[in-house]
Amino acid sequence: MGGNSFGRIFCFTSFGESHGKAVGGIIDGCPAGIRVDYEMIDRDLARRKPVESVFNSLRKEDEKVEFYSGIFEDVTLGTPIAFSIANKDHRPEDYDELKDIYRPSHADYTYMMKYGIRDHRGGGRASARETAARVVAGAFAKMILRKAKISISAYVSQIGPISLEKTYSKLDLSLIDSTSVRCPDALIAQRMFDYLEEVRKEDDSTGGIVSCVVKNVPPGLGEPVFDKLHAVLGHAMLSINGAKGFDIGSGFECAGMRGSEHNDLFYSVDSIVHTRTNHSGGIQGGISNGEDIYFKVAFKPVPTIMKPQETLNMNLEKVVFAGKGRHDICIVPRAVPIVEAMAAMVIADFLLSEKTYS
Repeated sequence: MGGNSFGRIFCFTSFGESHGKAVGGIIDGCPAGIRVDYEMIDRDLARRKPVESVFNSLRKEDEKVEFYSGIFEDVTLGTPIAFSIANKDHRPEDYDELKDIYRPSHADYTYMMKYGIRDHRGGGRASARETAARVVAGAFAKMILRKAKISISAYVSQIGPISLEKTYSKLDLSLIDSTSVRCPDALIAQRMFDYLEEVRKEDDSTGGIVSCVVKNVPPGLGEPVFDKLHAVLGHAMLSINGAKGFDIGSGFECAGMRGSEHNDLFYSVDSIVHTRTNHSGGIQGGISNGEDIYFKVAFKPVPTIMKPQETLNMNLEKVVFAGKGRHDICIVPRAVPIVEAMAAMVIADFLLSEKTYS
């Protein structure tokens, strides 16, 4: 299986399946001399875990990270950092009946077609359980970015039809984690929560959108043509389980605008260049321009629902399938730290490649 590594200078390789012994990874290219912020790692892992809510999976993992290399006396050595997170809360019996079934909108059929074998327990490698390792790697990327005073904040801006219309500049981003849905607007958060209750009662699921803003990125990050900064960000976000759309800056809205509306006009203050608007989302020509980078990631409804659905088994016979066990109604709040982690890895990788890290 290819495609398990991400990044060039700051390179992360993940391993593990949903119900295997562990998930984990190897981080290569992390600079030496960074004091490891274990509290940040634990905090971000806790944000990815299901909250105590009827809307989330009841799977409970300790998320205890064990490091094997690359760290000495709590400081990075510059050598590969290997780590694992044990899977302890196993209930493989929940998936016994899935052994011969292709679940709607899951990777069961495509994995079988590609590899001729699949781990049906929780989706195996296709499970979002794999993203726990990304969060650990993202925390190390955040430690690099913190030295450069770059910050990343993601939050839920839509669940189902309930949307937060305010832009990030009009929000108090310190309130992101004040609600279980990770929306920094308390009124909209309550409406989202109420909508999730409706969905739960109907044995269904729903999708939503995570918005993200990256501040204090210096101008000059990114490569022209195929490795444009926004192209790599899009790659990173669309690699997250359940992600179906990526929209940066004015995004799809720009298709209905005129150039006179959309152009970001330049001005300078104390020899520092700024733009009067930021429809470009902080990136022009694939290279950062020093303004805030902001984007949105759309996530599909959770495909496992409790409603009976018609599907096929491996003999191509029609069967009726209804989900059971421990499943989220909406993964969007749990995706917030994963979006931050992937964004951090992208920016850290480009920062290191430009040798601007110090």
